Parts: sequence; C-alpha cells; structure tokens
Amino acid sequence: MRYLSLEHQKDPLLLVARVLLMVLFVLFGWQKLTGFSGTVSYMTSAGTPVPTFSAIIAVVMELVVGIAIVVGFFTRPLALLLALYTLGAALIGHHYWTMQGMEQYANMINFYKNISIIGGLLLLCITGPGRYSLDRK
Repeated sequence: MRYLSLEHQKDPLLLVARVLLMVLFVLFGWQKLTGFSGTVSYMTSAGTPVPTFSAIIAVVMELVVGIAIVVGFFTRPLALLLALYTLGAALIGHHYWTMQGMEQYANMINFYKNISIIGGLLLLCITGPGRYSLDRK
C-alpha cells in the first residue's frame, strides 16, 4: 500500500532529486566561473591537462549542465555525460591511492562521494526527469 502512495509522488520526488543532486554542481560551477583565474591555478596545480580548457569544461559541465538537469532539459543524455565527467573528476582530482595520511583519507572520501553521485546520475538517466521538466513539455 505504501508503494502505491509513493508511486503517486514519483514526479515531485524526481524534481526534488534533480535539484538536490545538482546543488553541488551548480554551486561549485558558479564558484569556478566567478573565480576563474583561481580555477585555472587549481587545475594547473592538480596537473590537469590544458588547465584553461579544463577549467572551461568544468564550468560548462558543473554550472550549465547542472542547471539544464535542474530544469529537466535533455536530462537523460546530460545525466550520462555528467556521470562520465564526474568519473574523470574523481580519477584526476581525487587519486587517493597516490597519497598518504589525512590527504589520502580526505581524497578517498571525495573519490567515493563522486562514485555515489555517478550512481544517482545513472538512475536519473534511466528514470528520466519526470513530469516537472522541460523534457516533458
């Protein structure tokens, strides 16, 4: 009986899930955009290939794609693309297996948070955005 009542809440819950899943991306994408030179400096220090281009990709993926998913625009393909981006970010930015001590621990947490976020993005890719989205209009 509870399952049936949750089924009626599927579309509002998908909207809430999209928003919550994208909060991190949109906030940090905005931060990367407004502090772009710092973002490039960070990308350089992290050994990211072509730091300026990588920073542009990060802003587009986190801010632009994040907002698109919030409003439900091309949700399925963008969720898959963002999942791949998140995997790349985990491998490049949180390579805990090359670290020691607290740095290793902090990066291991962030690596596995990224892996968990990928799971949410893949679920969104499968379920779609729900009724409350531009995709449904």
